[in-house]
Amino acid sequence: MNLLVQKSNLEGLLQKHVEMAAEIKNLDTDLQMLVYENYNKFICATDTIKRMKNNIVGMETNMELLLEKIISVQSRSDGVNTSLYEKREHIEKLHRTRNLLRKLQFIYDLPTRLEKCIKAEAYSDAVKFYTGAMPIFKAYGDSSFQDCKQASEKAVTKVIKHLQGKVFSDSESIQARAEAVMLLKQLDFPVETLKVKLFEKLEQFLADLHLETDELENDSLGVNSSTNLGSTPDSSSATAHEASILEFTEAIRAYRVIFLHSEQELSKLAQELVEKHFEAFHQQIKKQARSVDILASLRVIWNDVLLMDEVLPEASLPTFSFQSARDAVKEYISGAFNHLLFDISDTLMKFQVTQKEGIEQGYPLQAALEASKQAVIQGSMNVLQEFRQLLGENPEFLLQLRVITIDWVQEGFQNFFRKLDSYFLLLSGKRTEASQDVNLVERIPSDKIAAGLILLLAQLSVFIEQSAIPIITEEIATHFSGGRVRSSEKGPSFVPAEICRIFHSSAEVLLNFYIKVRTEKVTVLLKRRFTAPNWIKHKEPREVHMFVDLLLQEFGEIRNEATQILPQGLHRKHRRNDSNGSTTSSRSNPLRDDRLGHSNTQKARSQLLETHLAKLFKQKMEIFTKIEFTQGSVLTETVKLSLKSLQEFVRLQTFNRSGFQQIQLDIHFLKTALKDIADDEAVVDFLLDEVIVGTAERCLDPIPLEPPILDRLVQAKLAKASD
Repeated sequence: MNLLVQKSNLEGLLQKHVEMAAEIKNLDTDLQMLVYENYNKFICATDTIKRMKNNIVGMETNMELLLEKIISVQSRSDGVNTSLYEKREHIEKLHRTRNLLRKLQFIYDLPTRLEKCIKAEAYSDAVKFYTGAMPIFKAYGDSSFQDCKQASEKAVTKVIKHLQGKVFSDSESIQARAEAVMLLKQLDFPVETLKVKLFEKLEQFLADLHLETDELENDSLGVNSSTNLGSTPDSSSATAHEASILEFTEAIRAYRVIFLHSEQELSKLAQELVEKHFEAFHQQIKKQARSVDILASLRVIWNDVLLMDEVLPEASLPTFSFQSARDAVKEYISGAFNHLLFDISDTLMKFQVTQKEGIEQGYPLQAALEASKQAVIQGSMNVLQEFRQLLGENPEFLLQLRVITIDWVQEGFQNFFRKLDSYFLLLSGKRTEASQDVNLVERIPSDKIAAGLILLLAQLSVFIEQSAIPIITEEIATHFSGGRVRSSEKGPSFVPAEICRIFHSSAEVLLNFYIKVRTEKVTVLLKRRFTAPNWIKHKEPREVHMFVDLLLQEFGEIRNEATQILPQGLHRKHRRNDSNGSTTSSRSNPLRDDRLGHSNTQKARSQLLETHLAKLFKQKMEIFTKIEFTQGSVLTETVKLSLKSLQEFVRLQTFNRSGFQQIQLDIHFLKTALKDIADDEAVVDFLLDEVIVGTAERCLDPIPLEPPILDRLVQAKLAKASD
């Protein structure tokens, strides 16, 4: 109270006063309630005591009568016991004599009994009879029962020999051998000398059991891959395997009793059996077994582990097998992704072989693309379905592995698509750092790569980015979510955005590489055309040169491939407009409009000078634009690059008048032919005009052909082509 007065102000003291008043009131109320309750209990106790007093009246008299009757019964019982005492002693004496005579008779009959047991092969009864008589033989075997003891020992010697033979007999079961050892142990036979041989027998039994397990797994594979006719052998094999495991567990139980401190050897044998099971399981994975067969094998292994763990807990088989099961499941998931990668590889390699061997098929490129799409989507869905069955099982070790299995699946898809991207680049002839891990195919030389395969890989990469990844991501989010959260440094297991980015980049690389390969082939054709003849001594042109047909044939092949697997895209035909500086050649129009009518060489050269001066006042044309995944974009880009190569080859030669006119004729024919191939007609015309101007610059006498002559030669070429 003093402390409260010192530390509190007046308001705090008043508040404390109110609280204490409330507590006092509550305590008064509780006290009043307790008084009322105890008052009721006192009233009930008083009533109970009154009833007890009323009921106890007369009980003392009844107790006295009961005591008199008990005393009377006791006195009569004592009289009966006194009268029968002598007869009872005599009966007990006779009973003991009878038991002794029975034992004596058993001892005298023991050799005969033992012989009968030996004939009936009832060795357990023989051991029981002999061990029962051992105390008597020890006490009186050298005097009264000497003959019986010697005869019994001879019979027991036979029993021991038969039991030893039973122990080492291959036809006997493990339980029978263990029982024989137990009987030998009861006969004080040194069974430790049999330990090595018995463990060798047990190891042989385990080897046979492992063979039975292999047959069971093979039967399982055969049943699941064939008709239901194999169900009966499979069930019988499973029953036989279960019986063998039960026999092995019983042998372990017996060995532990027979050989003390043998847990270490038995644990080693049990662990070796589990290891052999998982070795067979790994072989099953290599044979591309389905999840149904994988789960059946895992159930067999786990059931065996549980049965052995009941009789041999020291081996810690569940813990030992859990790590093996973990490695096996991880290998199964990794193997499934490798098999999927092989399936996609087989589909693509079939197209490569088809193109290499020149096999003619209807729309082979389109069919290969559809087959590849199906292999990616359907293969991925099949793999996910297999993994769903794995997660749907409820053995204890699979439940413990559920979380990490989900992570393995997600990581597996991430690595699978990375490997698939590297494989695409490797198959197209490119090699990256990541492609070193892909061993499905050796790098193919550029000259042996089917160009259509590169275009197919580019379009397949687009399909994976735009269609496959979203479908697989949705499936993973639906059925394979809930994996453990990895460290922030590693990030999530499956990152769809990263995979899409990788395939988007690879698709652009492959498309550019396809155009490069096609352009290089055209470049080889142009090189042969311009390096073979002597252009200074070229004869007067009489027809369009054959290289134009070969060039158009190459462009036709490109259009055929692009038409099969690329979308058509928007039609954007950029037509030539002479009034537009951006789409008009700054160097060729004066030649075409003015110089063709002149026959004087000096005037032609002055026109070239005017052309160079006019170029300074013209707008520059954008020739090369970003390549799109459409037919027109790919064709136009290939034509542009080919014409640029043609322009460069022209600049490396020196032409006479006839050579210049031959180039003029070929280019004039190409202008008409390329209108149906390339979308950007203005740029194509510009590049063709640049070729003519470049040829004129390298010509000693650049006098062009008259337009009527050009038209006549072109028409002759068209008529010949139609014929």
